[in-house]
Amino acid sequence: MPTPLTTTRAPDNHLRSDIDARLTRLTEGVATLRGLHHANVALISGDGERRWSGAVGAEKDPPRPDTPFFVASITKRFIVTLVLQAHERGELDLAAPIADYLPVRTLAGLHVLGGVDRTPQITVRHLTSHTSGLPDHLERRRGEPAPLRLMAAGHDLAWTFDDVLRTTRERQRPHFAPQDLTAARQRARYSDTGFQLLIRILEAVTGRTFADLVSERILDPLGLRRTWLPGHRPPDPATPRPSALHTRRRRVELPSLIESSNDLFSTTADLLTFQRALLGGALFDDAGTGALLTERRNRLCNAPGLHYGLGTMFFTVGRLMSAGRPPVTLIGHSGATGTWLFHCPELDLNLCGTVDQTKGQALPFWFMAGCVRVWRTGEAPPSRTAHRS
Repeated sequence: MPTPLTTTRAPDNHLRSDIDARLTRLTEGVATLRGLHHANVALISGDGERRWSGAVGAEKDPPRPDTPFFVASITKRFIVTLVLQAHERGELDLAAPIADYLPVRTLAGLHVLGGVDRTPQITVRHLTSHTSGLPDHLERRRGEPAPLRLMAAGHDLAWTFDDVLRTTRERQRPHFAPQDLTAARQRARYSDTGFQLLIRILEAVTGRTFADLVSERILDPLGLRRTWLPGHRPPDPATPRPSALHTRRRRVELPSLIESSNDLFSTTADLLTFQRALLGGALFDDAGTGALLTERRNRLCNAPGLHYGLGTMFFTVGRLMSAGRPPVTLIGHSGATGTWLFHCPELDLNLCGTVDQTKGQALPFWFMAGCVRVWRTGEAPPSRTAHRS
């Protein structure tokens, strides 16, 4: 018999009762129909008036809406925020070659295509937009399994930045030349390697560690006390333990991989606070800086259905996925462990969550489409049953 589910909804949820019930059923369905272990989900309107968060799990100690989790590549939204802040402060220039900021010994031979080292052509903007052509150190490599495949099987592993550089030089090949960023169309291919380089650039131009930069320029100003880098402590000592990663319903321990990734732990509440601040311009001095995130929408060659700006994914929920309703766009970022943080501008809706799966890349988009369908039922005038749940 299947393990009974435990469902916990946040005490301050504020939606019509019918929408509350449908979101609950949808979240429970993720853990049952998809054969997963648990899900932790939150939605909030732009004005904060309509909100819902809940967690469901088939376990003795299921996650709660306030349980932290490993956010995986949602961290790229934090990294690109730091890059744009540094751009505003004159610490770096998006158009500058990365060779202006990192030593020759770090960069030499990273992008050799057709016998020519094209690394000097790569700019900061290339890295933030995945248009450099650099391979992803987590993907296919010569002579050994890809880390993403090992992670999906529940195998822990560790690496350093030097390991990333060595893998890029010796066991991988560039996919294409650094793109002409003035061209109408640009090739883009997702590369975590580029964002690892961005972290080192930020540290070089500021003289601060990545952990310090995240804290001083994002977490502290926004009061995010339950967001932290692995290997450090959360600002709030009362923060619960993060939920565990799973392969389907089998728990896996990947502490070395998590710490090597430079990705954050956080909660749905902290992530939504960050996103609303980012969208509202609260993290930048110039109101126009945030617009750089979405100035381009290049199709990602290795991620069907996704486009990419600067540290920003775009996904369209079409008519088939939204029960015949007009298409809407989701803008934000997902992570390989089934995490998501997106905004739907047409509905002014923010969506966040996790299923904590080692092979969960596609799940966020299926689930968010379901959330959008449910949320849109509230576009009609509220019924008499509307109440605080």
